[in-house]
Amino acid sequence: MANKPNYQKPSPQTQEEALKIAKATQRPAQTKEQTKLIAQGIQKGIDQYKKQQKEKARELSKRLKKASRPTEPSAETNEPPVEAVIVYRQHWLPWLLLGLTWLGIGVDWLMR
Repeated sequence: MANKPNYQKPSPQTQEEALKIAKATQRPAQTKEQTKLIAQGIQKGIDQYKKQQKEKARELSKRLKKASRPTEPSAETNEPPVEAVIVYRQHWLPWLLLGLTWLGIGVDWLMR
């Protein structure tokens, strides 16, 4: 059995798109053969991009599938759950501005 290249024939839409792009960027003194070679290069680039996107989508679906599976319970589940203590702290700037405002109002009231 001979090793066959793992290359699929590009779709007609890809061929048309590549030829359209090659013709749009064609130089005045460029021959048809050169334009055809450029179109083939663009076509290979489009095919490579599509392969990369498919690979990324496959990898993402694998990650999502792995993340959606329930995890196995670990041996540490016998420990009681840790309660989180939430401490609310306010910034000092609003209180300073409030104090200065009241001080200004008091001084203004005394000057009248």
